[in-house]
Amino acid sequence: MDFSCCSKLFFVLFILFFYLLQVCISIDTITSSQFIKDPDTLLSKDGNFTFGFFSPINSTNRYVGIWWKLQSTTIWVANRNQPLNDSNGIITISEDGNLVVLNGQKQVIWSSNVSNIASNTTSQFSDFGNLVLRESTTGNILWKCIQDPSDTLLPDMKLSMSKRTGKSVNLKSWKSPSDPSVGNFSCSTFEYLHIIEVFVWNDTRPYWRSGPWNGEVFTGVQTMTVAYFFRFRGGDDGEGNTNIYYTIQNDEEFFIYHLNSQGKVEKTFWDEEKKEMQVRWTSRESECDVYGICGAFARCNSLSSPICSCLRGFEPRNIHEWNIHNWTGGCVRRTPLQCESVNNKTTNTNQDGYLKLQMVKVPDFAEGLAVTPDICKSLCLENCSCLAYSHEAVIGCMTWTRNLIDIEQLESGGLDLYVRVAYAELDRGRNKTIIIVSTVIVGTLIVVIFAYIIWRRTSNHPGGTSEVHTSDNVIGEMSQAKLQELLIFDFEKLATATNNFDLSNKLGQGGFGPVYKGKLQDGQEIAVKRLSRASGQGLEEFMNEVVVLCKLQHRNLVRLLGCCVDGDEKMLMYEYMPNKSLDAFIFDPSKNKLLDWRTRYSIIEGIARGLLYLHRDSRLRIIHRDLKVSNILLDEALNPKISDFGMARIFGGREDHANTNRVVGTYGYMSPEYAMKGLFSEKSDVFSFGVLILEIIIGRRNSSFYDNELALNLLGFVWIHWREDNILSIIESEIYDHNHHMNVLRCIQIGLLCVQESSVDRPTMATVISMLDSEVASLPPPNEPAFLLMQNINLPPEENQSINKVSITEVSGR
Repeated sequence: MDFSCCSKLFFVLFILFFYLLQVCISIDTITSSQFIKDPDTLLSKDGNFTFGFFSPINSTNRYVGIWWKLQSTTIWVANRNQPLNDSNGIITISEDGNLVVLNGQKQVIWSSNVSNIASNTTSQFSDFGNLVLRESTTGNILWKCIQDPSDTLLPDMKLSMSKRTGKSVNLKSWKSPSDPSVGNFSCSTFEYLHIIEVFVWNDTRPYWRSGPWNGEVFTGVQTMTVAYFFRFRGGDDGEGNTNIYYTIQNDEEFFIYHLNSQGKVEKTFWDEEKKEMQVRWTSRESECDVYGICGAFARCNSLSSPICSCLRGFEPRNIHEWNIHNWTGGCVRRTPLQCESVNNKTTNTNQDGYLKLQMVKVPDFAEGLAVTPDICKSLCLENCSCLAYSHEAVIGCMTWTRNLIDIEQLESGGLDLYVRVAYAELDRGRNKTIIIVSTVIVGTLIVVIFAYIIWRRTSNHPGGTSEVHTSDNVIGEMSQAKLQELLIFDFEKLATATNNFDLSNKLGQGGFGPVYKGKLQDGQEIAVKRLSRASGQGLEEFMNEVVVLCKLQHRNLVRLLGCCVDGDEKMLMYEYMPNKSLDAFIFDPSKNKLLDWRTRYSIIEGIARGLLYLHRDSRLRIIHRDLKVSNILLDEALNPKISDFGMARIFGGREDHANTNRVVGTYGYMSPEYAMKGLFSEKSDVFSFGVLILEIIIGRRNSSFYDNELALNLLGFVWIHWREDNILSIIESEIYDHNHHMNVLRCIQIGLLCVQESSVDRPTMATVISMLDSEVASLPPPNEPAFLLMQNINLPPEENQSINKVSITEVSGR
């Protein structure tokens, strides 16, 4: 090749290189001559953020926004209140130097709206999703999107409030997952008399509150500790602004806080292994997180039933509303304070005192003072208007002169709150303590005497040694299960309550034995489970249920009230569920109309929350192992409660699966790895939950397809229609509502995701709840479910017909 040819080639390559270099440099930049047209996008240098046009789920409107990883994780929207109705939108720099969005008619539908700027500007899209407008000559930043957030808080993005102007930078929720326009909820910082908190507002009403900020953590968020949330920063910036923000140390720890359309703040992160977003924390973990749900002078405890209770020394303002669980009226003081009595010219000389509440989210409207704990107490006691005080090392003294509202009992963290009460209430508390101690002592003596009498009676009978051993074991084990948390009833009392176990009071029959309705002398209705001597379930299952339910409290778990052990008789006493079990509705043609779609969805969500509590949120970590429709009870308001914990297993803190040689449960609800290999984990319950969802929606038992020509079970039946896009033809006609079409299909897809053959593919219950709440915008496609064809199980047809009410207690594991 001659020299001239080489020089020409070099020149061409140089020009091409220079052109490519220019493209690479400007790939994240917008100028007046280099604009973005739908559907073009800009990509951040790290490849994690995208800026461009998008359409939300179930919407054809076009918006300009920024998303992280997935388009469903949109973190900022420009034209959220002015959507484009076609794909002719343009993002460019206008003649006045602002970043603008134009429609097909070149009309401005959104602008960065910066005044008095030079026309020579550029917009750059940087890492961490920050879109900025710069002056080209000086490089000064004129505007950045993090100063005008949508519904998402990013690292270093500040929630702020100006004390001088009252203006704030806050998050504003979408109206719905398919509508980015400004919704009803907002999240902002709020400072009241030197106490800084974060609020979620429903329009102008408080909906959630973080508790006071101590410079490191929000004291009302029980999962927030210095070790876990050390990256939060905030306070007064010295320029009259109150700020709250967080930082991250490196890209691998990147996470965001998102305010969803239901008013929940969620901390989400990207799971690289699963390639999906995961929720690590949410501001709405229970009803107690709703601001002021219990009213004034009351405390909310999600582990109690009911969740609201008046503070000691107070009583419900309206007892009728309180009894029907309308607690917003709150409580009033039972005994006037001493200083109030002095004003009324009484001669009471006993001084008011304080009752201590430990580990609580302290009430709203705290007033801050920089004094020691002793001075804090004295100042409150000397001021008749002071109703309570608390002291925190960093914040100092906090006092309250307004109604004490939004007190929540926490399992960890929180602060100690001292509530002012009259002397008579303190004295009453001392007397109550004496009575409780006396009762415990007397009760212990009764139990010992009761055990001795059983031993003496059984030792006089031939072969009585075995019975003595059993009864002593029961008493001993039950003592270890914290007897003080459970009432022990004698046989005669329960026989009287059930009219001697009359057949007219029989509620049903299970593998364990019959269940009877009863009424105690105080009028309380109960359900008594009487363990049959012929039952495959014996002392182990009985004790298992006592130990498990004694330690659990959740609105979606049935409550154990007491038990009875008398020789061969072993009985459990529960709260009475007037609507019996779920199968009595969904499989009965005369009753299935009573459960419309909203009710069924509420039941599905309630069961999911009960399971999440068992798997992750309770003091124990429990796998139910026998979840089925007949074990879902319905209260008077048709709220679901999971029952029958005889087969449940408690996991240790680091365990996530186990193996057993004794497979228990019910065919049709067992996961394949459990039925075939004896392996069980949280995903075993998830499989059973998936079967439940499909039964609730389709209205047929999983085991009701034996006469079908294809010999399919319910899972296969649903799968075939789902694959053929013909799912509407099999949905229970009585519940189908066109207005909830997408929600019904979503629940069916969740059900199919839960019954996938591989346990790894099934979601966790935390993910299921996010899916149900529409917080996961797009769901992954399900794989083929387990046990698709019943003929794959090599059993004769007559042996293969399992009745859902029967529990299997002995199967050899393989």
